[in-house]
Amino acid sequence: MNTFKRNQATATQPGRLYVVGTPIGNLGDISARAIDTLCSVGLIACEDTRHTRNLCRHLNIATPLVSYFREKEQSKSEQLVEQLLGGQDIALVSDAGTPGLSDPGAVLVRKARDAGIEIISVPGPSALAAALSIAGLNQTSFFFGGFPPANKNERKLWLRQLSPLPCPLVFYEAPHRIAASLRDMMEQLGNRNALLFRELTKIHEECLEDTLSGLFDRVQTGVKGELVLIVHGAGLMAPKPDNLEALLLWYRDEMRTTLKDAVRNIASDLDLPRSQVYKQALLVWKNAS
Repeated sequence: MNTFKRNQATATQPGRLYVVGTPIGNLGDISARAIDTLCSVGLIACEDTRHTRNLCRHLNIATPLVSYFREKEQSKSEQLVEQLLGGQDIALVSDAGTPGLSDPGAVLVRKARDAGIEIISVPGPSALAAALSIAGLNQTSFFFGGFPPANKNERKLWLRQLSPLPCPLVFYEAPHRIAASLRDMMEQLGNRNALLFRELTKIHEECLEDTLSGLFDRVQTGVKGELVLIVHGAGLMAPKPDNLEALLLWYRDEMRTTLKDAVRNIASDLDLPRSQVYKQALLVWKNAS
């Protein structure tokens, strides 16, 4: 019986995995190829079946759906690979945009490739590409960080490691965390210029262009919708020093930071008492005036 199953599997032509981009807001952005693919496959694997069912209903697509969300990505991917090996074509979609970019998908793609399954990209909308296309940046390179770490200490360390990069930094962020992330970016990156895109392709699409501190002030009353944040790169700033007096001068001259903010940041940078940093900062600021 087992031998028969193996021979049967060998004789079956494996299915193909289609990675399909879907709208990030405006349903008119879906491509004809994406619609054809979603109609022709045997199964659609999606983050949230309720969300994708609404899209399918709008497009008159009757293909069966199966949930494929991050918490179950490992086990679900194994089941889907078995179905692909059994000859079924499967489309992978996220709730919005392109799977694998800060959305589930990478695990299934990797396991499918390891199993010798053909993987086909059906490109479509992406909040990353949409934001960059209207940001007006001159640089040809950028760093995409996805969602910053939710933990405050991890986020600060991560941002500190990104601070020397000369290229623009692009992030996704949730509305309930944007204020905290902007505050930490001011501390670790300095008060750089930035653009905050909200609800891209939707009715209430908005772009806020300001310094990080200006954006921080503007989100204090709350913000709704999906967010993409682009922060200008380090440019030609002097490198961040690692001793107290030089660091005070760096925050004052390079970052144009207030004495209060400099003391708070340096106490964190060097793990020193704020009173010690404040005493030295008074001397530095006094000599500058």
